[in-house]
Amino acid sequence: MAHPKRKISKTRRDKRRTHYKATAPTIATCPTTGMPHLYHRAHWYEGKLYYRGKVIMEKGEA
Repeated sequence: MAHPKRKISKTRRDKRRTHYKATAPTIATCPTTGMPHLYHRAHWYEGKLYYRGKVIMEKGEA
């Protein structure tokens, strides 16, 4: 029967036993365009950049 050569530390043992999982990003819906987007992020829709339901920039600007 196999025997460990050294004692496994509590930290190493617990790392193996964790059950952390990746979570899906939270999706918001823009009140103006109805498009889904990530929270706290601006998104493009029909050549315009929207943030919190307002137009921030148009494609030809900047």
